[in-house]
Amino acid sequence: MEQLKTIGRELAMGSQGGGWTGQSKEFLDLVKSIGEARSKAEEDRIILREIESLRRRIAEPDVPRRRMKEYIIRLVYAEMLGHDASFGYIHAVKMTHDDSLSLKRTGYLAVTLFLSDDHDLIILIVNTIQKDLRSDNYLIVCAALTAACKLINEETIPAVLPQVVDLLAHPKEAVRKKAVMALHRFYQRSPASVSHLISNFRKRLCDNDPGVMGATLCPLFDLITADVNSYKDLVISFVSILKQVAERRLPKAYDYHQMAAPFIQIKLLKILALLGSGDKQASGHIYNVLGDIFRKCESSSNIGNAVLYECICCVSSIYPNAKLLDAAAESTSKFLKSESHNLKYLGIDALGRLIKINPDVAEEHQLAVIDCLEDPDDTLKRKTFELLYKMTKSTNVEVIVDRMIDYMISINDNHYKTEIASRCVELAEQFAPSNQWFIQFSVSNNFTFQTMNKVFEHAGDLVNVRVAHNLMRLIAEGFGEDDEGADSQLRSSAFNIELLFLHSELEFIYGNSTHIAAKILNNILCNKFLKMVLIFYSCMCLFS
Repeated sequence: MEQLKTIGRELAMGSQGGGWTGQSKEFLDLVKSIGEARSKAEEDRIILREIESLRRRIAEPDVPRRRMKEYIIRLVYAEMLGHDASFGYIHAVKMTHDDSLSLKRTGYLAVTLFLSDDHDLIILIVNTIQKDLRSDNYLIVCAALTAACKLINEETIPAVLPQVVDLLAHPKEAVRKKAVMALHRFYQRSPASVSHLISNFRKRLCDNDPGVMGATLCPLFDLITADVNSYKDLVISFVSILKQVAERRLPKAYDYHQMAAPFIQIKLLKILALLGSGDKQASGHIYNVLGDIFRKCESSSNIGNAVLYECICCVSSIYPNAKLLDAAAESTSKFLKSESHNLKYLGIDALGRLIKINPDVAEEHQLAVIDCLEDPDDTLKRKTFELLYKMTKSTNVEVIVDRMIDYMISINDNHYKTEIASRCVELAEQFAPSNQWFIQFSVSNNFTFQTMNKVFEHAGDLVNVRVAHNLMRLIAEGFGEDDEGADSQLRSSAFNIELLFLHSELEFIYGNSTHIAAKILNNILCNKFLKMVLIFYSCMCLFS
């Protein structure tokens, strides 16, 4: 985002005129013509023509520096649209050597967009970065640190590492912040190269500037993820920082949509979730500040809801606390009742986390969750399906499986349909309240095929053969309670179900023209479902 803003500033400078007004107008005309292009092919022709023009102009001797600056920006534009401008890379590298701040920053911007960290030209950048890191102009130092984050690779880290560490104590907060970010990037590229410098992140956590402190949270999160126990002693410090942020003690500049430094809050909550996981003592320090955030957090904006969601995630990760679980459940309920698809998705995900700790939470929200299967948003429906699968038990299996089957019928994706059918079968086998429910039908105005029969009817060719074998064995062996009357009734019901299905299909066939009827009949005969009819009939004859 910072790079795009820089490009925007460069464009704005061009539009204001100056010694190179004509060239800048060309660039603006280029941008306009691309925006008006009616096809990708027309856009490509415009860019290729521009690239050939730039190739000739850059090769000219004694090109003025400011004009070269514009050429580099135009090459960046061409590369952003997917075209190769590698002939201009060396000129961008040369521009990083310029003494002018404006030209140097343009050069750094271009090379960070043009080059990867393993490019052959990187070796020409390292010396320039080293020199600029020692500059008295903090803006040049910041530009060099930004470039180091993108361009310095594992082999060249030792060349700039000492200077970056020294900059952690720079008087300018912008430099300290970028130094932290550069050190974090080095850790991500080569942890062994900076393992002896990890203590510097702890020190910067106490920096007077909130921006530096906030930047330090990112490397600390990575370090804590890798080794939680080594950072347990920081729990109280993190809680103290979060409390200060929640109480709005940070400057107003860090507010976003009337929320106090929400991105810092979110990162702190993620860290505390790691530190408090399974640790009753550490979690005890966290409870109060979480309760305060639940009470004070505004849910009228997206960012406020994001903080609330992260609080719920934290509550579900640390050692359980009854009051916080109630507060998390209340916030989850608001998400589920919202008209926003995004908030409903948050509610589904949050409830999935909470039921791992307290499965009873799901009962209160069961209907709201099931209703999400009717939502037009496919992503939300898939997330809801996963949650329903997790919250199913013997007391609600009938309702949930029935809605899951209806959902399966409504989709056309056979791969996903197979997964749903498999899950329905698994739940029916595991939580079936009775064998009759497992295969039987019920009567209400008309016959409604249920459970396994319904699965075979609408996804018979997608169900695993093992499932069919299990169903046949159930019918063949009966209830296993030495009750021949009940077993006989079970087999008779199974057979009647299949006869009714076949009867309804034949009625449909008779109502269609001959060639359509023949096609439908052929599909029925090829379907595994009819094979099940014949098997059920065999079972009935065998045990009659």
